[in-house]
Amino acid sequence: NNYAPMSMSIKRAAEGLINGSGEVSEGLLNKVEMAFRLYDPCLSCATHSIPGQMDLEVRTRDNSGRILKRITRK
Repeated sequence: NNYAPMSMSIKRAAEGLINGSGEVSEGLLNKVEMAFRLYDPCLSCATHSIPGQMDLEVRTRDNSGRILKRITRK
């Protein structure tokens, strides 16, 4: 039920936190992950994993939508 607002929050968090350099730190990934956890804290990945250990992929894009960088944490 919360998929659309959850996706929008994750997107906004990433856009607000990632600066023009596109550099993404582990701490920044944890902050983006928090946007997901706001919506359903009962999801198994939110309650049974160590914070900062959830699988996550961040893609930075240019203005035309072309992927500049992809960072994956598993």
